[in-house]
Amino acid sequence: MEEVEIIKMVPHVVRSLQRKIWIDYDEDADVLYMNFTYLPKVVEHEEDENGIVKNYDEKGNLTGLTIIAAKRFLKAKDEEYYSKRVRLG
Repeated sequence: MEEVEIIKMVPHVVRSLQRKIWIDYDEDADVLYMNFTYLPKVVEHEEDENGIVKNYDEKGNLTGLTIIAAKRFLKAKDEEYYSKRVRLG
């Protein structure tokens, strides 16, 4: 990811109630994992109609999100750019 793309995330992170976020993206499965605690102990999942799974610990605290089909959130121009980068590899 280019520096410019990471910098675009800064306002979202600063406004977030979560102060630490661990992010992992599985490109083959197109799934984005975002955890708000290190090595979360998830005991409950709740998936909404948009394919976003909320993960909770034993106290009911939100510990992370799993976003299925994450590429659908790319804008058309971003998708074109991403596809070219993957092909050029």
